[in-house]
Amino acid sequence: MDIKYSNHPDDVKRYTTDELRKHFLIENIFTADAVNLTYSHIDRIIVGGIMPVKKTLTLTAGKEMGVDTFFERREGGIINIGGKGKIIVDGIMYELGYQDGFYIGKGVKDITFECVDAAAPPRFYFNSCPAHHAFTTRAVTLNDAKKVHLGDKNTCNQRTINQYVHPDVLESCQLVMGMTILSEGSIWNTMPCHTHERRMEAYFYFDMDEQTRVFHMMGQPDETRHIIIANEQAVLSPSWSIHSGVGTGRYTFIWGMCGENITFTDMDHIAMCDLK
Repeated sequence: MDIKYSNHPDDVKRYTTDELRKHFLIENIFTADAVNLTYSHIDRIIVGGIMPVKKTLTLTAGKEMGVDTFFERREGGIINIGGKGKIIVDGIMYELGYQDGFYIGKGVKDITFECVDAAAPPRFYFNSCPAHHAFTTRAVTLNDAKKVHLGDKNTCNQRTINQYVHPDVLESCQLVMGMTILSEGSIWNTMPCHTHERRMEAYFYFDMDEQTRVFHMMGQPDETRHIIIANEQAVLSPSWSIHSGVGTGRYTFIWGMCGENITFTDMDHIAMCDLK
């Protein structure tokens, strides 16, 4: 498990491009027949990918977590961006198709992942954060997700927010998670931008052509920075940082938040004239 530590905004102002990428970008999410996880000290989120092809994969707790089982003191969310796959939770099997989601409650002891067709393996994108209460483990399809339509064609940010792990869909402790699909011709996400001092956020960009890149904006509103992101890469956003991006072509992104609350609308909006 890779480890990333917290960073003070005054320090980040002085980071080089390589340092920004080292501390905030997660470049390798999926590897065939492997579990790739990054443990961040920003609200102790775990971000990663689980890709079974020929092997059955298991989530186990490492030394970084200090517990016997992965979900002993955690909850988790998954959105599948690949082919059909199986998740077996304490002996109960769930099958997830493309863009299906899954919530894992605190207290789950055994969880494994399997492929249905090795020619089109699942790609389980995963977020996890600490939890203090056990809520029901369940699958959430794209149709189950709450739909929020935002933006406008004239500002190139027309999009549909699909809320999978959200109070209007299911109960969770700290995790809120969903997927935003941009309309044809729109390239901006979350602009005008915002911060939320009470929660961090991770973005995972995918569904991009090989040459497409997203310019992900981060930093304090008066000290913005950017990280250039390729397909199937993730970026961490501390609570003090804006998080917004613009693509050179089509893309979709999955967002996950954890921290003080699960109130989706708890955000501090930034006027365009205040960005620097």
